[in-house]
Amino acid sequence: MPFKEDGKFVGYKEINGKKVPHYLAETEVTLVNKVTGKEYMSDKEADDDIKNPNTDTVKDHIRRHVKVTVPKLVMGSGTSK
Repeated sequence: MPFKEDGKFVGYKEINGKKVPHYLAETEVTLVNKVTGKEYMSDKEADDDIKNPNTDTVKDHIRRHVKVTVPKLVMGSGTSK
C-alpha cells in the first residue's frame, strides 16, 4: 500500500519579474523489498528493516516508486514580447 504526502500551496515566487504560485506536488510513494516482496508503509519502516541485524535486507533491495500529481493550473492568454 503506497503512502501519500498531500500537495499544498506554499506561496508565491517571483520569476522573470512576475509573481507565480508555488506548489508542492502530491506524491504517492511505494517502497518494496525486491528480494522478499515486503511492502513498507514509510521510509522509516524500510530503514529499520535495513538496520535490523536479524534480516539480510540492504539498501539495494529497496525499490522506490514515486507517482507525482501536479495541480492543474489555469494559464493566462497573455503573450510575451
